[in-house]
Formats: sequence, structure tokens, C-alpha cells
Amino acid sequence: MAHKKAGGSKARQGGNVAGKRLGVKVFGGAHVKAGSIIVRQRGRTFVAGKNTEMAKDFSIFSRVDGTVKFSWLNKNKKKIDVEKDK
Repeated sequence: MAHKKAGGSKARQGGNVAGKRLGVKVFGGAHVKAGSIIVRQRGRTFVAGKNTEMAKDFSIFSRVDGTVKFSWLNKNKKKIDVEKDK
């Protein structure tokens, strides 16, 4: 008589996991307050520029109140600056 193994192939692959909600949170030209997260990322796709800083988890946040500005750093990376309010 045939004997079926316990558990299907899907059972060992881990469950469904919620997305990490990464990506750009504030777009160019928008106003941000100091401490606001601009981008959540894994790795250095976006690079911190003037008045911004990169956190331990690669998130980029604003250090001052101002306006967000994106610019190309090279072919693959973008730099994020925050122009300070006057």
C-alpha cells in the first residue's frame, strides 16, 4: 500500500511575511522637518548629501527643516540633499 510523506513542499518554505515598507517616503520638492525619514532602503542606493544623514539600517533622514532635493551622484546612485529654510 502506498504511503504518503507528512507535510507538503510548501510547509518547509516559511510562512508569508509582511513587506518591509521600504522606499521613498518624501519626494523632491516636499518640505520636511528635522528627523523625518526621507528614504528607507537596504544598501546604499540613495546616498546622504547636504543636511541629511544615513542611519544604521541605511534609512536617510533630514537633519534640518527644509526642502528635499534629489540629484544623480553617478549612473546608479542618487544623492539626497535638504535645502535649509530661510
